[in-house]
Amino acid sequence: PALGLFLFTIARDPLRIIILIAGAFFWLVSLLLSSLIWFIAVKASDPQDEPLQKGLLIFGVMFSVLLQEAFRFLYYKLLRKAIEGLVALSEDGCSPISIQQMAYVAGVGFGLMSGAFSMINLLADALGPGTVGIHGDSQLYFLTSAFMTMVLIFLHTFWGILFFHGCEHRRWWEIAAVVVMHLAVSGSTFCNPLYVGSLVPSYLLMAAAAAWAYSLSGGSTQNLRRFLLCK
Repeated sequence: PALGLFLFTIARDPLRIIILIAGAFFWLVSLLLSSLIWFIAVKASDPQDEPLQKGLLIFGVMFSVLLQEAFRFLYYKLLRKAIEGLVALSEDGCSPISIQQMAYVAGVGFGLMSGAFSMINLLADALGPGTVGIHGDSQLYFLTSAFMTMVLIFLHTFWGILFFHGCEHRRWWEIAAVVVMHLAVSGSTFCNPLYVGSLVPSYLLMAAAAAWAYSLSGGSTQNLRRFLLCK
């Protein structure tokens, strides 16, 4: 599905590709910074203290989420400046891409880079040594991880639309809602290996975020009905 989003809505437009790559770069920088902070905290702590290590892991995840959203805000500011520059250079005084389209492409960029790193980790585990589930753990690890990766890609896409809309119209509660949803989805992964506890809430939040983003983008039930009926 993520590849389909890229091929059918982004790949044919060079400007959208540039925005997507820049968005992926911003997400990558946020990950590197949060990883550095977590690494320093782990090295400075007692590795034998399991409660402390678990607390540091939770701190690392929450800090990473907040840093990702901070970089999303910085990217919005950068794209806003870019639109002003494009308008100034345009002959007709109009930007070749709207802020709503930028929000979507930026969200896809965040999601694809997030998914790429998730898949890299999965493939690294798949190379072995060992067999998944040999000690009685769930053998659905790779399957559920793939579904989790997919939902995170879609969520980043919808969060991008919601976040940019909140910034554009100064609706700070929309931005706060994105941050809360992101924290909730990331926090639900601590329920693993009880995968139902992470997948079900994540997909429910994805459905809610999708409906919300569709509504803010100007979508209607009539247009949705026509799409589903191929009219």
